[in-house]
Parts: sequence; C-alpha cells; structure tokens
Amino acid sequence: MRTKIDLNKLKNYNKAFFTLNDLMKIFNAKEKSLKVTLSRWTKNGKIIRLRKNVYQLPNKIREDRKIAFQLYFPCYLSFESALNEYGILSQIPYILTFATTNKSKKIILKSQEIEFRQIKKELFFGYKSQDEIFVALPEKALADQIYFVSRGLAVLNFKELDLKNVSWKKFNSLIKFYPRPTQILAKEIKPYFSKTVVTIR
Repeated sequence: MRTKIDLNKLKNYNKAFFTLNDLMKIFNAKEKSLKVTLSRWTKNGKIIRLRKNVYQLPNKIREDRKIAFQLYFPCYLSFESALNEYGILSQIPYILTFATTNKSKKIILKSQEIEFRQIKKELFFGYKSQDEIFVALPEKALADQIYFVSRGLAVLNFKELDLKNVSWKKFNSLIKFYPRPTQILAKEIKPYFSKTVVTIR
C-alpha cells in the first residue's frame, strides 16, 4: 500500500528546508511521483522551491545563511559578508560569501546568490559559532579578503574600511599563515588601522 503524500506531515519536522531525498524518506514515495506532487505544490504556493531538489514550507522564515551552511558544509561566513556584518565594510554585498575547503561554487536560493570560495585546509580556522553557523572573526574575514585580492579574485578599497574595532596584532598574527603575496599586500593596510571612516549622511 502506497503512503499518502500529505503536506501537513512536514509540519512535524523542525527543519529549515527539505531535500528531495528527505521528502522521499518522509513520504516513503518514489522520486518520479513525488516530483509531480512537488511541482503542483510549488505552483499552488504550498511549498517553496529554493533551488533544485531543495524545498521549504512557506510559513518558515527563509534563513539563507543557515541553509547555505548546511548545504555546503564545512564552511564559514567570511569575505565581504562578514566584513559588512562587523561594520568594517559599509557597502552591503548582495552576494552571501562563505569560505570552504570544498571546491568553489555558486548557488542561488530562491533569489539570493551565495558564493562559496575555496581556501586551503591550513587556512580553515579563525571562526566562531554564531546563530547556528560559523562566522569568521573580524581579523580573519579581512585576511581572507586580502588573500583573494592578492590572487586577483576579489577587490578591496582600503580607504573605505572602518578598522577601529579590528586588532592589528591579531590580524598580523593571522596573516603569517597566508602565502607571501598576501603577506606583502597586507602590509599596505597597516596605516589604515589608525584611521576611522566617516560617512556623511
């Protein structure tokens, strides 16, 4: 006897999202028939398709950072996203940026673009647990960004940074783990640690 695919069953699960495999197990359903049902539910607004084979109930508040963290673990929020969160970078990035030891990858959850940037395993440190994800410490996020700038994979205007709450001592101790080109570029940012960016509103 085939199990009925009842959407209400998902409300019993405290999950931010469901993969197709999750749903196949929950409903004990075959992939083909389940995809037909999911397509109908998506059109009717009963379920939200975040990306291929990833879904979410509409009454759940979309938390893209948590979902991305779980989808491409191990990773931690860094680069422009973390710099903005700490107030170091005033410009709000429209892309969520994570550091990962996996291959570099870009995904889109509904309308949110998320970028995972690969770093070496020996550089995967300097983060803390915050709101159910890992977030780079201020000095580590800055070091990660300069690392990618030194490789020609990102940009950063030192003059626009607010570094009043960033420790030069901590930053300098972290940067020693990075390749020589990154260390050389990092020396250029030292004068800006004594300056505060003033934004005129």
